[in-house]
Amino acid sequence: MKIKRIYDQLGDDDGYRILIDRLWPRGVSKEDAHVDLWLKGIAPSTELRKWFQHDPEKWKEFGERYRKELSGERENLDRIKDIEKEHGNVTLLYAGKDEKHTHALVLLQLLNKIS
Repeated sequence: MKIKRIYDQLGDDDGYRILIDRLWPRGVSKEDAHVDLWLKGIAPSTELRKWFQHDPEKWKEFGERYRKELSGERENLDRIKDIEKEHGNVTLLYAGKDEKHTHALVLLQLLNKIS
């Protein structure tokens, strides 16, 4: 399993592509996105996203708050793990520009801990 910006070029090794943002990415058509599944519910809440505003100073607390939100998303977490078992390669797609302070990293770390 890996993460990737939805604006990056489609890769041969992307496998099953899951969009993990609450909002559809600007400037990307559904045809060009090559998204197999859009899991809005796994994204940070609107309130958390607005609080964070991609501020690196808030990164640590954002991760803690987002992990707390994800504790209520067991069904979606299990769904992603089941897709990984079925398809092998899974790519979690996000739109944010900041590749070091993205919810996708928090989600990926959590999913890697789930067997």
